[in-house]
Amino acid sequence: MLSRYQFADHPILLRCELLIINETEAKIVKWIFDRYLSGNSLGKIADALAEQNILSPTGNQKWNRQAIDKLLSNEKYIGCILLQKTVTKGGLQIRNRGQASQYLYKNNHPAIISQETFKAAQCEKLSRSKSPEKETTPEWILSL
Repeated sequence: MLSRYQFADHPILLRCELLIINETEAKIVKWIFDRYLSGNSLGKIADALAEQNILSPTGNQKWNRQAIDKLLSNEKYIGCILLQKTVTKGGLQIRNRGQASQYLYKNNHPAIISQETFKAAQCEKLSRSKSPEKETTPEWILSL
């Protein structure tokens, strides 16, 4: 499974966990960002990953556009963790669209890609959107 980060026990506090980079899988993440910013579509990237026999994050032979899109938006790749991405409403877990405060922890762990690359990918996603008026850049990205 493509996790890109692995949990490791902290050398001093056994109850504490650290995120460490899986270098082999980090290369795939960097490659995906590079291909996307070079103009490749999500589908073209998915096809190239399948041709290289690289398994998807769920272990499937074939990648889908949604998995790549989600990967391109994952703040963990720049060393951040965003808490409360989702909230529970009426017993259902839904995306937090301002119902509750979100908390961004910067420099929480080693980054795989630069903030500049991440921001560029978010801008590119917005420019490729079929309905950019409905899409907005999350506030936490603007704060980087």
